[in-house]
Amino acid sequence: MPYRLRLPLRRFSTLLLATGLLAAQAWAQGPGSGPTPSNDAALAVNTAKVELAPFTRFMNLNGEISAWQDVIIAPEVGGYRVEEVLVDIGDKVSKGQVLVTLSTALLEAELAARQAAWKQREAALVNADLALGRGRSVAGRNLLAAADLDRLESEALSARAALEAAKADLDQAELRLRFASVTAPDDGIISARSVTVGQLAQAGGEMLRLLRQGRVEWRGEVPETSLPDLAPGQPVLVSSADGREHEGTVRVVSPTVNPATHNGTVYVDVPSDPALRPGMFARGRIEFGATQALLVPLSSLVTSDGYTYVFVVQPDASVRRQMIQPGTLQGDSIVVLGGLQAGASIVTSGAGFLKDGDRVNVVREN
Repeated sequence: MPYRLRLPLRRFSTLLLATGLLAAQAWAQGPGSGPTPSNDAALAVNTAKVELAPFTRFMNLNGEISAWQDVIIAPEVGGYRVEEVLVDIGDKVSKGQVLVTLSTALLEAELAARQAAWKQREAALVNADLALGRGRSVAGRNLLAAADLDRLESEALSARAALEAAKADLDQAELRLRFASVTAPDDGIISARSVTVGQLAQAGGEMLRLLRQGRVEWRGEVPETSLPDLAPGQPVLVSSADGREHEGTVRVVSPTVNPATHNGTVYVDVPSDPALRPGMFARGRIEFGATQALLVPLSSLVTSDGYTYVFVVQPDASVRRQMIQPGTLQGDSIVVLGGLQAGASIVTSGAGFLKDGDRVNVVREN
């Protein structure tokens, strides 16, 4: 005999009544109605409106402090021993100041020999001129052959030429003796020394280096695309390794580009300062004037796969990931060169936790 569920009549009636009430409530609310979803899953974020703002366009460059002119000081004569070195590294010198002296014993002996030779040639010329004078006197009375007169004139000319040659040798010996004193070609500071007392000097061999006029400059590496933006006279702020800033001026822009690095060089005059030493690393900042640009906070940027994004808040409180083209830093903001329009609302805090399409709860809008 099949099993049948048996309920008391009163309990069965109560069950039917409860079921009817639930059905009536559902019909009254309409299809698709239900509890309002909670907004607790939305991430609380801060946002900001993207607007045009004043922006000072500038370029940061790396470079180093260099000597304006690094002069090599070398002797004009060689083969003589160094007798005395009168300066050392760091000494300030004046134009014409004696820096190094060479032994002059051989040079003085050579000068004396040239002087004797010159006097001998001078005496020979006197004799030749006297002989020519007598010959012309005799020839006037037809007592001397024309050939003999021509010979006397030739000997006088030869004696005069020999005297001039002796004078040239004498001048050269005097000049070589003066060159035994190596002098400073200009005012400046001795920056290097390779000469010692007793060594044999070589003509043209480096003895000292002179930082001409004590003047230095900053040389910066400039990308080839930025070279047209530079011109002589532009102000440059040079920051040395110790954090000090020095105001400089563009002196010249290199007319060529390094084919290996595709960089050019800008030469910047900087004021004399003991803190600026040739060889030091320094940064330069060149400003190009104020303009208007879209600026966004650095905190709003998200980087992925080598690209930069921001999250734009949509009217329905969802976010859309938007790729942008970042430009130059401006304090704690960055210039946007493309990919974003003025007036857009972007997430400025919490962007790193978002993904495209997420819903957000805007706590504050700057």
